[in-house]
Amino acid sequence: MRTICYIMIVIAVSWILPLHGIITKVGTTAAPFLTMPVGPRALGMGGAFVSVADDATAMFWNVAGIARLTHNEAVLVHTRWFAGIAFEYAGVVLPIKRFGTIGANFTYLDIGEMEQTTELDPEGTGVWFHCGSFAFGLSYARPLTDRFVIGFNVKYIEERIMNCRATGFAIDIGTLFRTQFKGTRFGMSISNYGTKMQMTGSDLLVQHDIAPDMAGNNPFINAYLATGRFDLPLLLRVGVSVDLVNTATHRLTVACDALHPNDNTESLNLGLEYVFNNVLSLRAGYKSLFMMDSEEGFTFGVGLTTSMRGVLHSMRIDYAYESFGRLSNVQNISVTTRF
Repeated sequence: MRTICYIMIVIAVSWILPLHGIITKVGTTAAPFLTMPVGPRALGMGGAFVSVADDATAMFWNVAGIARLTHNEAVLVHTRWFAGIAFEYAGVVLPIKRFGTIGANFTYLDIGEMEQTTELDPEGTGVWFHCGSFAFGLSYARPLTDRFVIGFNVKYIEERIMNCRATGFAIDIGTLFRTQFKGTRFGMSISNYGTKMQMTGSDLLVQHDIAPDMAGNNPFINAYLATGRFDLPLLLRVGVSVDLVNTATHRLTVACDALHPNDNTESLNLGLEYVFNNVLSLRAGYKSLFMMDSEEGFTFGVGLTTSMRGVLHSMRIDYAYESFGRLSNVQNISVTTRF
């Protein structure tokens, strides 16, 4: 099993690292909200989390990571995106002895209300509409050996704009391998492998004359506009992390992820996390290194964990900030509880 894991990692890294080509294919996939980072802990580490994933947000980064949880865990994440966009994530994970670990997650993107504009009314028609997207997923992970775990996340995806919508299904697959050398971990995940998405709905119903050059035709024949079918944002992540310091009081973890998306250029995420006394966490990282025309960059975050008595075992509050260049910044906050 160890040999197979090493072979998979070598193949993936050799595919990802060469930064070739100049065509980014940005904007050529549906449901781009599926690639938006989940959780301030991972974001504070620059998104270098595929091999670290050990909390409920692992269902996004590397679903295999939920197999490492020993307690039930729930997380609520709120992200203040630029342009007034709100991004929300909720997840719950339940370890079950001798069966594995199951989880459920919900992702929601709210763009808010916008006023309709047309060629004749570029300043607005007075008609307002709503636009948003969501995904619901179910996860399962379990150890295959004492060092190798695998996980799956199946999800339903929907995007809506005015009276039209597009739906699809996708699966995420993740693996984690823990070595005996200073807590070194290797992680790999494939996200959003699924169906194409196509907009349909009553807004695409028009009245059209199929033969305008012929007299006597009915110009009010109902017809539907045909929209394109778009792939989901498929993403392969491969990463490695190591605990440079790991004592009862201090832990310092450094991590690196290599990313290969189908709608952008390859890139690297770098990050580190320092934990003092399992209470205070400080994080920093750099996101989308080597990505062409990227506005992303430096990230930092902080977390505070407190032990509790009764139903709740512990609670952690995390915050992260990401510089987004000309698009200002992104701020992310979450509450995680173990019970």
